[in-house]
Amino acid sequence: MVQKKVINYFTKSDSIVRTIWGKADTILFIFAGASAEFALNRAVDWLYFTGKLPADPLGRLFSTVAYSRMILFADNETALHCIDQLISIHEQVESKRGEKIPAEAYLEVLYMLVDYSIRAYELLERKLGEHEKQEVFHVFKRVGDRMALAGIAKNYQQYLSGRAKQLQAGICQSKYTADLFSQYQKHLGIPRFLVLKQAQLLVAPAEVSQKLHLDTFKWLKPVLYLYKLFRLLKIEGRLKTLLMPPAYIKQIAALDQKHQ
Repeated sequence: MVQKKVINYFTKSDSIVRTIWGKADTILFIFAGASAEFALNRAVDWLYFTGKLPADPLGRLFSTVAYSRMILFADNETALHCIDQLISIHEQVESKRGEKIPAEAYLEVLYMLVDYSIRAYELLERKLGEHEKQEVFHVFKRVGDRMALAGIAKNYQQYLSGRAKQLQAGICQSKYTADLFSQYQKHLGIPRFLVLKQAQLLVAPAEVSQKLHLDTFKWLKPVLYLYKLFRLLKIEGRLKTLLMPPAYIKQIAALDQKHQ
């Protein structure tokens, strides 16, 4: 009898991280929040240096999603190779610009992914238990450890403290903030751009919403209840076409594919 080969995955098969990152809905809200906070990031100029973000923010979103999922759903060896490739890509950008990306910039992005993974899932699904939140942190911490990020939190409680400091002192309006939002509007169109801003309002921390002067009226919230009903009736796909341009519908559908 041939023994089945045991695959050592980077993220355990029963991890809440796989559940969170295995659904298009959650991922879209993760990056709605990230798109808001990126505009306030002190190192946002690095995203402008290559020109890829302002030229095609939606394409950049999906490429980032694809890379993140490649790491989270891969076997351990492949995931570590992907992380090493990510380091190499950033080193090439640093070489072209002739300076180093600030160490805290990497940490801010990693902490954002932890925070918005939890926030998006709780918004769309249910409250997470403390052990599940710790699991989310520890999975992304392994990414950070592989990247040799200085100052990364040792545990979830330290992470919460570091994240709070980021939101208090690490975000600010810059000359790129308004431009990045204008690019979102240009590529989404006004109706979908308004939906994006509502999604940002629902998922982003209060500090981010206040810095961006987002509307306080959350008209998207009751729509989410309707969306959850649509999901039960398995007709939510039609609503997704209203949220993203048709060119990206296939890519959104692919995010719902099942993984091992």
